[in-house]
Amino acid sequence: MDVFDCLTMLGGLCMFLLGMNLMSTNLEQCAGKRMSSLLLKFTGKPIYGFLLGLIFTVVIQSSSATTAMVVGFVSAGMMTLQQSVGVILGANLGTTITAWMISLTGLQSDVFWIRMLKPTSFSPLLALVGIILVIFSKNQRKKEIGMVFLGFAVLMFGIETMSGAVSGLKESPEFRDLLTAFSSPIAGVLVGTAVTAIIQSSSASVGILQALCSTGIITYKLAIPIILGMNFGACVTALIASLGTSKDAKRTAMVHLLFNLIGKTLVVVLFYVINLFVSFPFMSESMSSVDVAMVHTLLNLIAAVLVLPFNNVLVRMTKLFVRSSDEKNEFRSLDDHLLSTPAVALNNCETAVQEMAMFSINAMEDALMMLRQYEPNIAKSIRDKEELVDRYEDRTGSYLIKISAQQLSEMGSSEAAKLLRLIGDFERISDHAVNLVESAEEMLEKKFRFTPEAEQELAIMEKAVSEILDLALKAFRDNDAKAAAAVEPLEQVVDNLRRQIRLNHTLRLQQSKCTLEHGFILSDILTNLERVSDHCSNVAGCVLETMHEEMDMHRYLSGIRSDNEDFSRMYRDYTAKYSIPEQKA
Repeated sequence: MDVFDCLTMLGGLCMFLLGMNLMSTNLEQCAGKRMSSLLLKFTGKPIYGFLLGLIFTVVIQSSSATTAMVVGFVSAGMMTLQQSVGVILGANLGTTITAWMISLTGLQSDVFWIRMLKPTSFSPLLALVGIILVIFSKNQRKKEIGMVFLGFAVLMFGIETMSGAVSGLKESPEFRDLLTAFSSPIAGVLVGTAVTAIIQSSSASVGILQALCSTGIITYKLAIPIILGMNFGACVTALIASLGTSKDAKRTAMVHLLFNLIGKTLVVVLFYVINLFVSFPFMSESMSSVDVAMVHTLLNLIAAVLVLPFNNVLVRMTKLFVRSSDEKNEFRSLDDHLLSTPAVALNNCETAVQEMAMFSINAMEDALMMLRQYEPNIAKSIRDKEELVDRYEDRTGSYLIKISAQQLSEMGSSEAAKLLRLIGDFERISDHAVNLVESAEEMLEKKFRFTPEAEQELAIMEKAVSEILDLALKAFRDNDAKAAAAVEPLEQVVDNLRRQIRLNHTLRLQQSKCTLEHGFILSDILTNLERVSDHCSNVAGCVLETMHEEMDMHRYLSGIRSDNEDFSRMYRDYTAKYSIPEQKA
């Protein structure tokens, strides 16, 4: 094997790793959110978690991604430590499917249909379909499927290139000497662990071992410890993912480590103990890629069968290694470790924005009550909610920016942009609630009271604003187009109410029924109420434009106001419902 063979092998390895990455990333984009929902919904029993972890890993072709995702779920409080055990054990078995796909490259037959089962035979066709979907399709989902096909083709081409490059090693005495240096089980475990820890994928490291099997020098005696080490090395991803997370998330990574250390070591030790008495004849035989896949699968399957019934013991052991402490995290669901699954992270972020909206609108509804009767405790509660909403804005805004930097579908990108715009509107609504509290406190301090006519007019406007708040919240929370469409005509009515109340105040001022100082406070209240309705209009407009795939909100709102019979009808109804008699001069 000369320097050019080494370069060819390096190129094949790079293509193999690129193919693995393309496959797992785009498969996760295609199925991530739905599969993640299943993981969270059906993991109550260990066996269900095991099966779902197995299926999920087979689908996205990465046990590291599954394990990192589970660590994120536990850190975010979406999954318990007990629920995570079965999923992790299933993921360890699911990752073996890649080795079986690679092993099909060794199929030999003159029968056409059997030859077509060989991945190197059909992967060019997948590459052709994939490149057509990526280049010519405008549908994001089809593009992702195309990238999966391309990833598979690149992976198979990479493994074939590696196998061809190393095949000459079978005649190399230097390579035989190198393998002899790692012939002890401990050395094999260390090599397998190091390789997998570096490339962060047990599937990829097993694929490299399968490629080396083409030399005919890899024996069972040499390969079994290496495969065991590769399983240990796979734990590094979960351990890295757990850094800076909650105690339970760290324990989840520890579950993964303990399962591999205890379960698989136990299987291998039992195997070697039996070998001492029976002396398996195949230990010195050369392995094929199918043999590697079989050993890899049996090691994970037997370990899972042994450990799964004792999942509670495993959980208790992790608690010995990772001690509990009092942890308080206001935004546990917005965990950075979930960014590896953008669809799940975005869903959690939407839930957080809904919570933020509830706090903001509750603060405003309390503030409307304060205009009629001031209560110190309620005033403090409103200010506390406003501070909480500010923290929500900071945390969700930062988190959404991080999500936007990930690989998102077109729908996901649109949803992230919508949430980024909405958090500003909800934050401003809570600010206006505090402004109304300050107006109520000023009236209390100066012992001001509005005239009965002004109080009646304000009460009508407050009811209109209360309804528009309810509509905006319903529109956002339930994605309700009907509620969203009703916001804009009511917002126009609130604008009219503001103008009418100001005009009536001016007339009362001329009649010496009110003072200028009353007018300043009234003007502040009206301005805040009117701006709240503007923010509600922004919320509703954002919901409607997203449904209509329209990203120019002002143009969209102008369109629904003009020549729209439904808008005109609702505007007339709201005008009649919230009418204020004109002040006589």
